[in-house]
Amino acid sequence: MIKKMSTAQPLKKIVSCVILDLDGTLLNTDGIVNDVLRVYLGKYGMQWDGREVQKIVGKTPLEAASAVVEAYGLSCTTSELLSEITPMFSNQWCNIKALPGANRLIKHLSGHRVSMAMASNSPRENIETKISFHQGWKESFSVIIGGDEARLGKPSPEIFLEVAKRLNVDPSSCLVIEDSLPGVTAGKAAGMEVVAVPSIPKQSHLYTSADEVINSLLDLQPEKWGLPPFQDWIKDTLPLEPWHIGGPVVKGFGRGSKVLGIPTANLSTEGYGSLLSEHPSGVYFGWAGLSKRGVFKMVMSVGWNPYFNNTEKTIEPWLLHDFDEDFYGEELRLIIVGYIRPEANFSSLQSLIEKIHHDRKVAEEALDLPLFSKYKDDPYIKSST
Repeated sequence: MIKKMSTAQPLKKIVSCVILDLDGTLLNTDGIVNDVLRVYLGKYGMQWDGREVQKIVGKTPLEAASAVVEAYGLSCTTSELLSEITPMFSNQWCNIKALPGANRLIKHLSGHRVSMAMASNSPRENIETKISFHQGWKESFSVIIGGDEARLGKPSPEIFLEVAKRLNVDPSSCLVIEDSLPGVTAGKAAGMEVVAVPSIPKQSHLYTSADEVINSLLDLQPEKWGLPPFQDWIKDTLPLEPWHIGGPVVKGFGRGSKVLGIPTANLSTEGYGSLLSEHPSGVYFGWAGLSKRGVFKMVMSVGWNPYFNNTEKTIEPWLLHDFDEDFYGEELRLIIVGYIRPEANFSSLQSLIEKIHHDRKVAEEALDLPLFSKYKDDPYIKSST
């Protein structure tokens, strides 16, 4: 099997330790936050629609609660809100999933004995509880500091400077990985290098102070920072723990065949909101089962399609086969087995089309490898046929 490390990039700076945020960076906490606030605000006859999410991401619990009280004009105090929702959150910590690439990154850095620390605005007790559900996490971090252990939370640099002090390293030798603007601000104020992994969709342009902005942890290239590179890329693809999605084929934007010359089979995202939130936007590949036609190779886009500026996150699979007719309404089941690249914008329609065809070539070749071809017989897609 041909293995390939992530594509070499110019070295930005050599670092000796990595400091990771928790919520939104390693853990998909946003889904739990949305669920809890939806239930709580429902008691007031209000609906949590996420419009205030930018005001609470990366904040301390007290700051986030204050923002919700103010934004919705609640009659309760910030303290009363916290006392009511804290038990609701605590009951959900066991259900928070690791974000794609989180386990891979922690295992990789730990395996290469890279010093790691965790610095979060969450209280220390909450951090300990959350990470206890993820095997190997706690022992991988030399230092863990919560927001209640610092005089000021992020965007103050205090929590990061305390980490450097406890690790006995110079702040300039630390790499911070953060999802929020307060976290990025804190890292830079501490004199550290910062990689931003924005947890709020379509907000990358706001992270100008970060040294690098990436789409997800799947796209992190440690060698840029003088750290050991990942060695798990295979023929320009990253193998993933397989995941499934399916449903009837629906009409999309009508630009696949007409504008791009690429006939995609669009799936409705109804009922898949939480699943889509778990997976970063980007280009994936795998196998597709059509109820009346069989199993085919597939490459797929997940995201907002920046060139067309979609307002909703969509799933657009391209079945790599020439069909004689449309198959709207037919049951389509997908198993996604690998990742090719992050979502990107393009300067022209032609460059977008060329990239999509390159993605097709990469997917077709990868799916011939035994590592990926075995999933052609997956029961989930076979049952649809």
